Amino acid sequence: MVAIAGGWNYGDIYDALGAALPADAPALIHGERAISWGDFTARSNRLARALGAAGLTADSKVGFYCRNHPAYMEMLAACFKGRFVHVNVNYRYVDEELYYIFDNSDAEAVLYAREFAPQVEALKARLPKVKCFIEVSDDTDVVLDGALSYEALAQNGDGSPLGIPRSGDDLLFLYTGGTTGMPKGVMWGHDDHWHAGAAGATPATNLVPPESLEAHVANVLAAGGGSRMIPCCPLMHGTGLFTAMGTLAQGGSILTLEGHSFDAEECLAAIDRWKANGLAIVGDAFAKPLLRALEENPGRYDISSLVSMISSGVMWSMEVKQGLLKYNENLVLTDSFGASEAVGFGRSDTTKDGTVQTAKFMLGEHCKVFTEDFRELAPGAPEPGFIARGGAIPKGYYKDPEEADGSLTLLGRGSVCINTAGEKVYPEEVEEVLKEHGDVDDALVVGVPDEKWGQMVTAVIALRAGASFDQEALRGHVRGKLAGYKTPKHIFVRDTLSRASNGKADYKLMLAYAKQQLGLPA
Repeated sequence: MVAIAGGWNYGDIYDALGAALPADAPALIHGERAISWGDFTARSNRLARALGAAGLTADSKVGFYCRNHPAYMEMLAACFKGRFVHVNVNYRYVDEELYYIFDNSDAEAVLYAREFAPQVEALKARLPKVKCFIEVSDDTDVVLDGALSYEALAQNGDGSPLGIPRSGDDLLFLYTGGTTGMPKGVMWGHDDHWHAGAAGATPATNLVPPESLEAHVANVLAAGGGSRMIPCCPLMHGTGLFTAMGTLAQGGSILTLEGHSFDAEECLAAIDRWKANGLAIVGDAFAKPLLRALEENPGRYDISSLVSMISSGVMWSMEVKQGLLKYNENLVLTDSFGASEAVGFGRSDTTKDGTVQTAKFMLGEHCKVFTEDFRELAPGAPEPGFIARGGAIPKGYYKDPEEADGSLTLLGRGSVCINTAGEKVYPEEVEEVLKEHGDVDDALVVGVPDEKWGQMVTAVIALRAGASFDQEALRGHVRGKLAGYKTPKHIFVRDTLSRASNGKADYKLMLAYAKQQLGLPA
């Protein structure tokens, strides 16, 4: 592991690259708008100063409540440079879910897109720790009373480097749904995050990590220009965020799509228009629409500039990978096996010259497998086990102290957690909301295999005596209290949910019932 005095810090890295790269080299691209590295550097410096002027100090938390947009990466760089802590906010959350993130993270600033102003307005009075609300739009007006204009802050003031010392222990938060309970803030130190990734290794240096910041900048310049990467998935999730951070740290540029949901043809057009080199996706939910659009529009899109596609979070099936390779045989398709709490568990690369079966991974350097009683399993051992990663890992979960009174809170079973297009859904949370409806006596929620989403949130309910079944009313009830992706795509009625005498749910039986209702094989 290569270390530098004080540890690697992304604020230092972006500062150094901003000084070394051509000022007109693209850093951020959104639709037809391109922001150069020179402008990106000055704008992020101004934003960092503005946060300081608003009363934020080192380790102050900043909530990011917006879709993929240049403002996300500019404010991220501002946080790194000012030693503030990024807090991702799932923009699909509503009401109490949103409040929980802002409150739990102790956010002192909230960056929000204008479209979310009503949600922020509803929460303002409950967030006394927040010193400033910053509204992102294409102009310098604001619709939320008392908010600051993002564009006004980015365009005005001192754009020079802050000139402050930083630490490798400065933090980046990534809130994750995990497998049980409420979201948890994973605390990544900059230096740990840097080493958990490629640590600055580049093809230009035969993948040798640099010994110093100066050496890293020299490597970037020797590579002859950074790559252009499109995070197809949201930046508020680890796959998109970490890939984007790494691309900028290599002097590249980030292309963000303008649509509110993934549009394969918009993505392909951006690849063609800007000659993008890489995509970050989340499995088949993104890869299948891309392949379908290529098949349905022969010859329309040139994707020959693409060098790599990386996916993490859900299954990416081999037949889809092979289909994509027909349109660019030079692609390297990488399945990355990791989590918000650790990256580099393993990976699987597919090229025209070699493939592996779906869900087959090569273990990373620091990954091992253990049994439930903590015995390490050697390669080839027939027993199933749990993975664990050593080396550069996060510092822990934010505000996750041990219980002093000896009690514990049961959150649920990780084995029934649903992964739908990379989003984690905690079944018991949806079940409780369904059971709050006056027509529902009992409810169980399962993840049914789905071609597009990986798993589809599906509910089986028992009605109260005399109640009638209105699926859309029930779905609307859930959507009003939880993020939209947690809303069941289908709700089925059953006379009884066949709980055991002790009340224990039979999720296996309910999954089989849901599959039967959908005409799927058992």
